[in-house]
Amino acid sequence: MLDKIKSNSKLKAFVLWSIAPKRNPKPRLWVRWFVNPFIHKKGKGATVRRRSRIDVFPWNRFEIGALTTIEDFCTVNNGSGHVLLGDKVRIGIGSVVIGPVEMGNGSGLGQHVFVSGFNHGYKDGSKNSSVQALDIRPTQIGEDSHIGANSVVLAGVKIGKRCQIGAGSVVTKDIPDFSVVVGNPARVIKKFNLEMNQWEKV
Repeated sequence: MLDKIKSNSKLKAFVLWSIAPKRNPKPRLWVRWFVNPFIHKKGKGATVRRRSRIDVFPWNRFEIGALTTIEDFCTVNNGSGHVLLGDKVRIGIGSVVIGPVEMGNGSGLGQHVFVSGFNHGYKDGSKNSSVQALDIRPTQIGEDSHIGANSVVLAGVKIGKRCQIGAGSVVTKDIPDFSVVVGNPARVIKKFNLEMNQWEKV
C-alpha cells in the first residue's frame, strides 16, 4: 500500500494534503487526535504543556522519555526527521526543536533555545531557498548536557555528555564530553579532569 502511494504522484499529493495543509507545516486535527497518540511514544510521567506547539507527523518518530517535560510556548517539529528525547529531559519555555534531533537522558534546554537538524538549501542561487532541498544533518545532545537560554545549536552538531553551554552561545561544531562552552561561535573554555575531579581552564 505504501509503495503504491509513493509511486503515484497524485495519490501521494492527496495523502500529504490530507495530513497537513500545503503551506502550513502543521498536522491536521484528525492526525493529532486519532493517529499520533497511537504512533508516538510518551514515557511515564512525561509532561507536554498545553500551550506548546507539537507539530509531529506520523512518518517520523517522536518519542519522549519518562519524566520528560516540554514547557509552554515551545515548538517541536519532526517533519524533516525524528525527534527523540530521553528520560528526564527538559525543554525550556519558548524553545524550538526541529528534527532530526536526539537528546540524551537528563539533558535540557534553557529558555528560548533553538536546536535544528537541518538548514534550508541554497545551492542554486537562481531559486528561493524555500523551494530547494533541505540540507538534513542530525543533531545530538548528550546525556546530562545543558544548553543555556537564548542559545542556538546548528544542524549536524554533536554535543557530548555532561557539557554546559553558556547562555547566548551559537554552537557551530562538535563539543567533546565534559566541556564548558561559551560564545559566538562557541568555544570550549573548560574541561573536566576526571582524574583530578575538577574543572580546568583550556
